[in-house]
Amino acid sequence: MALLNDLEWRYATKKYDPTKKVSQEHVDKIVEAARLAPTSSGMQQFRVFVISKQEIKDQLVPIANGQQIVADASHVLVFAAWDQYTEERIDSIFKLTTKERGLPSDKFVDYTNRLKAVYLKQSPEENFVHTAKQAYIGFGLSIAQAAELKVDATPMEGFNTEQLDELLQLKAKGLKSVLMLPLGYRDEEGDWLLPMKKVRNPKEEFVQEV
Repeated sequence: MALLNDLEWRYATKKYDPTKKVSQEHVDKIVEAARLAPTSSGMQQFRVFVISKQEIKDQLVPIANGQQIVADASHVLVFAAWDQYTEERIDSIFKLTTKERGLPSDKFVDYTNRLKAVYLKQSPEENFVHTAKQAYIGFGLSIAQAAELKVDATPMEGFNTEQLDELLQLKAKGLKSVLMLPLGYRDEEGDWLLPMKKVRNPKEEFVQEV
């Protein structure tokens, strides 16, 4: 029940107390939850950028359509996914896996060939749809870990991805931004959403028994 209680506690924080900072230990745990997340074929098709410098957070405000929370938050995590699949990217994680597990170097050749046959014939746009989905998995686990640590977080899709990509120079890294996750501590007097009841569809409507 602990996780369910944590999820009941969390909400999409609308106003942060800029004087309260999240400890590095907590930030590390929240990011580690994303690193340990399951992904398709275990390829970890996304990366997480941790922004703590105030000058960069301030630059995020216009990118986030004027949302001040990105500046007031202690940290902002940016989840960025591969812009496309390549042979090198597919091979890389399996080379690491064989090395770390002490397996023959050709252990996954047949499997990686099948992956390449699927992904390399797709367009970059089709590839990105798939890699972005993997970022959402890590994003969800980071939110859950933040809730367990009683760190507030705000899931964000409402921002200009092209401007954020330019700010963080993601194109040169072969990445495209997917989501932002401000972290911090709620302004208990200034956040209008805090006293509101959490509303979800009733279980009998949400869960469909087959």
